[in-house]
Amino acid sequence: MFDTLRALGYAVYPGELGENITTAGLELERLPVGTIIRLGATAAIELTGLRTPCVLIDRFRKGLWEEMIGSAGEPAFRCGVMGIVTVAGEVIPGAMVHAMLPPRPWFPPPAL
Repeated sequence: MFDTLRALGYAVYPGELGENITTAGLELERLPVGTIIRLGATAAIELTGLRTPCVLIDRFRKGLWEEMIGSAGEPAFRCGVMGIVTVAGEVIPGAMVHAMLPPRPWFPPPAL
């Protein structure tokens, strides 16, 4: 997400939008509810929904909030996901991240 925003002219970096964990290589917003995200050796988070963008993110540059709103065929929001910790553990920069899909049927994450 940050690379995409920077390409659009927004100087935004990890941690500046209030996220707790930043990942790369997973389209988190497209994963179904109940997906388990494994972070490092032990930690796990269960995906519960899409993170709703706050209009205050326009403080970086006017129009950033609108960039976070999905268009037709995309998730409603493109600013991350919400989840609950199911297994506590240390998460360090560079740790491997894996997504474990829940049993079918799959449901798209709601906007929270």
